[in-house]
Amino acid sequence: MAPGETIIQVRGLRNCFGDQVIHDLLDLDVRRGEILGVVGGSGTGKSVLMRSIIGLQQPQSGTIEVFGESTVDRDEKDLIEIRKRWGILFQGGALFSTLTVAENVQVPIKEFYPAIGQAMLDGIAAYKVTMTGLPPEAAFKYPAELSGGMKKRAGLARALALDPELLFLDEPTAGLDPIGAAAFDELTLSLQRTLGLTVFLITHDLDSLHAICDRVAVLADRRVIAVGTIPELLALDHPWIQEYFNGPRGRVAAVGAHGEGGRGRT
Repeated sequence: MAPGETIIQVRGLRNCFGDQVIHDLLDLDVRRGEILGVVGGSGTGKSVLMRSIIGLQQPQSGTIEVFGESTVDRDEKDLIEIRKRWGILFQGGALFSTLTVAENVQVPIKEFYPAIGQAMLDGIAAYKVTMTGLPPEAAFKYPAELSGGMKKRAGLARALALDPELLFLDEPTAGLDPIGAAAFDELTLSLQRTLGLTVFLITHDLDSLHAICDRVAVLADRRVIAVGTIPELLALDHPWIQEYFNGPRGRVAAVGAHGEGGRGRT
């Protein structure tokens, strides 16, 4: 696929839990090489959308293609080759508490490449730990010994274990202080540029949207109601979009990103 080509395509997605309809006729395209921010109010199904894309949630109807391959109603064996090409940082890190950071990083490698020897596994884990800005000694620590920010980076190291093309991040800066959140944003952008990643970023963090996202998809009314840069979204008159981006927190984030010293990527 060429840069800018669609890497994720969702059409007519419908997700329900009992009588509760979460998504109805939802469409979304994610372009290769972009950081796409996904926002929406509580209950709009941002994480459900991600889980549907990666095959953990089977929708009632609709189609989902990743790398040109369907992820809906596929046998687990058929999804293996696709799953090797993406990495996922779940909310909170979702590390295995009984494994060290290095052992956590090695989990997906062992799953997909069981023949790799321990010496190489240790080398890969050490490299991924360093890549995410953790000190080398963090590889030998357990999750309970890590700060919140370190847990996020350890989870990111595991998400990058297989050198993915596509990275899913679910609320990566949630629970971090402003300095830690900004540092994680910078890390995400640096890795995206260095590795040529496509990033699907679920977030409530307006600073992240302004600082690193190429485009933002807005979930409301059970579907994606708009996708575009922040200036393009601000030109729309949907009440939730205006309240979200023009509220007090929205204005502070905009000043921080576009004011003196801000990068203002969007």
